Amino acid sequence: MLNRFFLLLCFLFLFFACKKNNASTVAVKPTPFFIKAADLSFLPQVRQSGVKVYNQNGYNEDMLQTLVKSGVNTIRLRLWKDPLDGHCGFEEVKTLAAELKKAGLKVWLTVHYSDTWADPGAQTKPLAWKNISYAQLKDSVFDYTGKIMAEIQPDYIQIGNEVNNGFLWPEGNISSLSQFKELMNQGIMAVRLSSYSCSVILQYAGYKDVLWFMNQIGEVGADIIGLSYYPTWHGANLDSLQLQLSTVSTLTNKPVIIAETSYPFTLGWNDWTNNIIGDSSQLHPQFPATKNGQRDFLLRIRDIASKANNGQGFCYWGGEWISFKGATAKDGSSYENQAFWDFNGLALPILDAYK
Repeated sequence: MLNRFFLLLCFLFLFFACKKNNASTVAVKPTPFFIKAADLSFLPQVRQSGVKVYNQNGYNEDMLQTLVKSGVNTIRLRLWKDPLDGHCGFEEVKTLAAELKKAGLKVWLTVHYSDTWADPGAQTKPLAWKNISYAQLKDSVFDYTGKIMAEIQPDYIQIGNEVNNGFLWPEGNISSLSQFKELMNQGIMAVRLSSYSCSVILQYAGYKDVLWFMNQIGEVGADIIGLSYYPTWHGANLDSLQLQLSTVSTLTNKPVIIAETSYPFTLGWNDWTNNIIGDSSQLHPQFPATKNGQRDFLLRIRDIASKANNGQGFCYWGGEWISFKGATAKDGSSYENQAFWDFNGLALPILDAYK
């Protein structure tokens, strides 16, 4: 009798202990997905050129394969409405996005709502929308964004690229604040009606005036706030960058991400196109323009993104923009000295930052 009573006590003890352990397991929140991204928008053109590139071990390997093996988990692609040469247009981006998904990668689209580059200094409407009314423009943003969602189905989407001064000028200029917000919300509404899981990213270039910007626009329904950071334009104070990321997250109660960054591994050049970074005065004082300096810079950016309050990741811009048009090209790459591959096509140590 005593033996059976002892066994019963043991059973009850184990039963309640297991329940307690299970309850504590359920209460643990999953670790948020940390975005380790690279913009790969030039990849179709690099492939078409036939230029060979190599992994860090010196073996010929497609750029995408090298990035996947290095630990990149998200690829960012720009999308232009009706580009003249078709590159970065709907069909090219749709095809590449499908390939990325098959490779197990997240797809992040930055929709420029333009036929060409859009940034704080230029937000030109697509030619097809040039002469339509404001009401028609709102409908066009909604319909176009809905088509993107239905056919490409990204995991992350930007409604506009670096919208410091608005987008779709003149109607969506930030000086017409209510219209800018209306146009932005048309895009966001189209996303919400198409997907429960796609996250909307609002991207601002720089960080010094981002709090003013966020106070101006208020709540526009984005899920993540993204900041661009380039030392040559945004300064060398990395502590301030991290503080602003955390402050923006606290102010908006949203995750934050470094949406664009890059750094040179040399001040040299590999074609006849002037590089954006070509002088030592444009460098961050802590990081030389060397292969290891480039790697150390991105490691620091990753550290800042991970330590910021609600930091959700980082994205490198232009890593694939090598001199694929040849050494004498005057319309080649202005970014070949900030790429992930050196002038011989060999993958650089910067990819260690994704491991």
